[in-house]
Amino acid sequence: MDDHDLIERISRLVDEEHELEAHTSTGAVSEADAQRLRELEVQLDQCWDLLRQRRARRDVGENPDRASSRPASTVEGYEQ
Repeated sequence: MDDHDLIERISRLVDEEHELEAHTSTGAVSEADAQRLRELEVQLDQCWDLLRQRRARRDVGENPDRASSRPASTVEGYEQ
């Protein structure tokens, strides 16, 4: 997956997240909707992390294709 593919995936995930948030803001949130929102957040964090890795590798002259997606337990443990 190259940078362009990652950016497109991020865009699709954000669109789905916004649709779901708009839907859930009108009333009670189902467990399925809440679970999907959590999944989207994790997937977005993983995609952003991978994109940052690719850009960092490119900036130091390394092959960005050697970057790899990290597990949710890793990207969710980062401090903001």
